[in-house]
Amino acid sequence: MKGYLLTLFVLLNFHSVSSQNARARDLGIPFVGITGKYNAITDVKGVEVGYSTIIEGEGKNTIGKGPIRTGVTAIFPRGKSKKFSPVYANWYSLNGNGEMTGTTWITESGFLETPIMITNTNSVGTVRQAVLKWFVDTDWYNGEEWWYTYPVVAETYDGFLNDIYGFHVQEKHVVEAINNSSGGQIAEGNVGGGTGMMCLGFKGGTGTSSRIVSIDNSNYTLGVLVQANFGAKQNLTIAGVPVGMELMHMESEEYNGAPKSTRKEGTGSIIVIVATDAPLLPHQLKRIAQRVPLGIGNVGGRGHNASGDIFLAFSTANENAFNREESTSVITLSNDKISPLFNATVQSVEEAIINAMVAAKTMDGINGNKSYRLPHKPTIEILKKFNRYQIEPEIQMDRYTGEYELASKLKIIISKERDKLFYQVSGRQKWEMTPIDKSTFNVFGIGGRIVFNIDENQSISELMIIKNGEFVAQKIK
Repeated sequence: MKGYLLTLFVLLNFHSVSSQNARARDLGIPFVGITGKYNAITDVKGVEVGYSTIIEGEGKNTIGKGPIRTGVTAIFPRGKSKKFSPVYANWYSLNGNGEMTGTTWITESGFLETPIMITNTNSVGTVRQAVLKWFVDTDWYNGEEWWYTYPVVAETYDGFLNDIYGFHVQEKHVVEAINNSSGGQIAEGNVGGGTGMMCLGFKGGTGTSSRIVSIDNSNYTLGVLVQANFGAKQNLTIAGVPVGMELMHMESEEYNGAPKSTRKEGTGSIIVIVATDAPLLPHQLKRIAQRVPLGIGNVGGRGHNASGDIFLAFSTANENAFNREESTSVITLSNDKISPLFNATVQSVEEAIINAMVAAKTMDGINGNKSYRLPHKPTIEILKKFNRYQIEPEIQMDRYTGEYELASKLKIIISKERDKLFYQVSGRQKWEMTPIDKSTFNVFGIGGRIVFNIDENQSISELMIIKNGEFVAQKIK
């Protein structure tokens, strides 16, 4: 009864608890790039995410009874109401000690035809079969009498905290994750398939992030969701700072025994799902997926031998590309123009992983094994020590906006959008400005810094661009 009530409490309070969890930026961790409204994979229009979180029991592990610390995550590229609506997709593995079903047909056909499910290692078969049954029950294929399909189900191993050999994920949990799927703000940390996961020495789990990029005067969104369960504490790097080494003196886990196996430092896995509304073809989505390891490497992932690092990317553009009977026409971005999406992928993956760790809470599981959350206050102090702590100062944005003349016919435009400032050389791409203080801003997109000259009346007459020297631009409008 105690375990049942705990599970019920978690489910009933899911949304209210998730909205209170801190995210990486709340700790003053600086990141590069422009985020979407929710800074989540659901910023890509149509994408829905749902969870089933199973937390029951405590104490000694009794196989088949618990304790249970696991769950299921569901991702629908175009929302579950669209039913069968394939998207262009492709995948990549950094190290293949893991599983993601359905990838052979994705490689062959270029399409993802099903939702993406993520769970623990031993529940892949159960989840796959439950999804197939849900297809039958809901007429996923819209009346087609003869159909076949290969559900995509990915996994990471949660046996340090969860009774993984008790096989506790059931069909009802899969359906629950599906039914809970929605857009907007989504929970992070100890939720869904990420419930019992650990990352870079601390509690891990589910994390998400997004970026908006401008290509040929069109804005595209790219979002990421990770199930992070990888890496060694000594390698943990946040905003370029060796946080893991600085925290080596702090206890981050307690180990009393696993049901069937032991755990070595650095082992584990990560599943990364990348969504975008940019019109990309399967071979281009393969290139997106191949950039995921760069973001993982930024935070300290090394692709250990025992790690299953598997990534899938899909595009929600070209909605009518899939057709069994007729030829179709599609559009795509030029290969020469998709590099901003590569940057967005690396940036989003890096932030999503840290979001998962910041949102996660300390959890104990089987045999009293415990995984501690990333300690927030010490992390902030370490960022300050390395001069990487960033809390946005209160600034009056309107006084910075306007046109600045750098040279004849060369203007700098400072604009405001959604409570953020942007730098733009006339006719070129906009770049977000990150405040350091009331007069100084980093512009990571150009690899430079802007310093405004603020007089005693708090007015601005000029700015200085610091990049390969110092260049002054006078305010003209």
